[in-house]
Amino acid sequence: MSNDEIITFLKKHLQSIQNNDTLTYAETTAEDLTLYEWWITPHRIDGLHFHEFMMTSNAERGTVFGSEGKAKSPTRFDLSNLRIQVYGDTAIASYTLLISTASPEGVKVASHNESRVMIKQGGAWKVVHVHKSPAWQAPHIPSEQISK
Repeated sequence: MSNDEIITFLKKHLQSIQNNDTLTYAETTAEDLTLYEWWITPHRIDGLHFHEFMMTSNAERGTVFGSEGKAKSPTRFDLSNLRIQVYGDTAIASYTLLISTASPEGVKVASHNESRVMIKQGGAWKVVHVHKSPAWQAPHIPSEQISK
C-alpha cells in the first residue's frame, strides 16, 4: 500500500465532513470510533452518532464543522505538515488541519492539530480514532487551577 492511497482516502473522509455527507462519513469511519475534540469537551467521544448529529445540523444551517464562517460561506481545508506512518494494515496520519472560510470581511483560517488512526479491514480503510489538540500554546494547567 502506498502513502498516496492513504492520503486519497483521508481527503475523501475529511471532505465528507466538510460536505456534511453522513453517508460517506459512515462509509469511511468505524462504528466504534473514538475521538478527542478539545474545543467541544475534554472527554472522549465514542461512536458515529455525535458527528452524524452535528453534520445533519450543519447541513440544515449551511455551515461546515470546525469553520469560522457563516451559512453558505465558501470553505476549504488544507493539511499542513502531513505525515503518514504505516504499520501493516494500520496507518496514522498527523497534520495541522487548516479550515479557510471566505466572508465579506475576508478569509478566516481556523486550525488545530490532528492525528487520525486508520485500519484496513476487508480491503477498505476506516478511521478508528481521532485526536485533536490546539494549534497554539495552551497552558499545561487550566487557569482556574492556577488561581486556587
